[in-house]
Amino acid sequence: MSTSKITYNGGLRTTAVHQRSGKEIITDAPVDNKGKGEAFSPTDLLATSLGNCMLTIVGIAANEHDFNIDGTTCDITKVMAENPRRVAEIVVNFQFPANDYSNKDKKIIERSANTCPVMYSLHPDIKKTVTFNY
Repeated sequence: MSTSKITYNGGLRTTAVHQRSGKEIITDAPVDNKGKGEAFSPTDLLATSLGNCMLTIVGIAANEHDFNIDGTTCDITKVMAENPRRVAEIVVNFQFPANDYSNKDKKIIERSANTCPVMYSLHPDIKKTVTFNY
């Protein structure tokens, strides 16, 4: 079974369906690239996937090491470049709840976040700026 099925709806909009769950994601081209900007753009999803993956891997590590990251947020900023048009930088800003994390916990968090599969999958030319706020 495929991972997803994507349909072009016209008007620079697509619908992607996750084959296993049936959940849908709609994308629009961004306003600065002839789109409506009414939903995530494909490059927004690329940048957002980094934060989702980092938080997931940190969550796994937190469970394995018996500490809690519930309520942690992650702000993503995507920076585009021209010629060719591409994602040049992804800024990831983590905000952890006041859980009095030990230095060991922080080391586990930062190591696991920076070794997530999406991080390893992104092209090395894409700058990744990651901040951890405890």
